[in-house]
This record gives sequence, C-alpha cells and structure tokens, in this order.
Amino acid sequence: MASVRGDAHRFGGQPRQDDIVVAWHEPTGSVVFAVADGVSSAPQSHVGAALACRTAVADVLRQLDEGRPQVDWKRTVTAAAYQLIMRVTRGAEPTREQREEAQALLATTLVTGVVRITGDGRLEVNLVHVGDSGAWMLHESRFHPLTGGKEERADGVFSSAVSALPWVPPRIEGTWYTFPEEGVLLVGTDGFGDPLGDGTGRIGSVMAYELGRPPREPQAVAQLLDFSRETFDDDRTLLAVWPRHRLDESGSPGASTAWPEAAGGVAGARGAAG
Repeated sequence: MASVRGDAHRFGGQPRQDDIVVAWHEPTGSVVFAVADGVSSAPQSHVGAALACRTAVADVLRQLDEGRPQVDWKRTVTAAAYQLIMRVTRGAEPTREQREEAQALLATTLVTGVVRITGDGRLEVNLVHVGDSGAWMLHESRFHPLTGGKEERADGVFSSAVSALPWVPPRIEGTWYTFPEEGVLLVGTDGFGDPLGDGTGRIGSVMAYELGRPPREPQAVAQLLDFSRETFDDDRTLLAVWPRHRLDESGSPGASTAWPEAAGGVAGARGAAG
C-alpha cells in the first residue's frame, strides 16, 4: 500500500487528506483494510479520514475476534461516523448543530473490507463503501469496478458532490466477490481512480502492467502512484492485494520471506505524507 500527497497539497504545504490502515487477522487468515479520502472542503478532513480508517479496522478486528460468521458493516460504518462526531462533542451527546459541524469539519469517504484466500488460492473479498473512493478487480489487464466512483445525474453529467461520513447511508450491506485466478484487488481514492478512468488510457496501461503481479520492492507502489499528469493533482492512495503464492512472480530474491505472513501478499509502503 502507499499514500502520497498530490501536487496541489505539496505546493500549498497542506496535509495529505487520504488515509489507509491495513491489518492481518491471523486466526481467520484475513487482511482487514480501510481507505478514506477526506473531503477537500472540510478543513480537518485529514483527521476525519484517519479516525474513520482506524475505527473501521479496529471494529472489524473485534468482530472477527468474536467469531461472527459475517461482518456487521452497519455497525462498523456507524462506529466510524460516531468517532467523527465525538471529535466535535468531546464525548457528550451531540446536538443537531454539532452533527452539522462534524460534517462540515471532518467529512470523509470510506471503503472498508476483508479479503481472504479460498481453498483453491483465489481472493475472496467482502467490502462496503461510503462516498466515491473505489475498489477494482484487475484481471487480464482490465480494471473491473467493484464499487465507488462519481455519481451520474439523470442528465448524464457526473456530479462532484460526495456522500461522506459522518453521514451514514440508510442501508449498508457488504458485497461479496470471489476473484478468478490471477485476479488482483485494488482499493484506492479518487486521486488514483480519476486518472485511471476506465483503464484503457496510458495510465491504465502502466498500472495494469505494474500491478498485474507483486512488485519487486514494496516502495514500488509509492513510486508508481507518484506520477505527474496535468489537472490530476489530488492525493493518491492505493492498496493492492495478490494471492500469496504469486509472490514468486516478483522475481525478487527471498520474496517468500520479504512480506508479512498473510493470506494475501500486501505491498507495504507509505508515501510522502508530510
């Protein structure tokens, strides 16, 4: 995984508004993740993104520890939203005005989920999202959207309005996917998704080639995200997960021991954050 500041925030000396947290739950062989993109108009959205990611992953880990057969995603998303509101109220019962203040100050998108390995070595993914951060399956050099993306209005124009925490959708249900062999899970903010588009352009070609197999070095993900392209200057965050047996394809000496002991090989690197 990697998270890098975009050119706009670097130029302005502003913090990265994206955040990402990934954890390995050994008893169930699960990789738990959360990716968040703070809404640019919210002054402390970078704080909101960090709170949302940490709360979501911690809640999912607790549910896995409890032995739940299915993750209660409504509980997880509600817990993340609650932490944003508590940031404003300092633990007191929120008023309507304080809820509105939290929305204006800390608003953030969220994609959170769990990925495991099936008996035949494929990825099995369960995830949920609030807002326009996305997830994709990369398979045979094609990007298949799983969730997220800009909302299209009735007139065919894509809206820039973002649904974001601490607002909680009335209906929250996780979606299951079982990937084909060689399928790669990608989860990212729109700083990655917007220049990627439908994956058929130059950016898509490079990403498909580089992410189709585990990289030789963990830092390669950060380097891959840190590209320059006119008009695309947002922060970029990306998590990529491959089945562990594919680590041998990286061609890196000792690849089988260079990564966390997890069911899915997760390339771990933190890009420029300050």
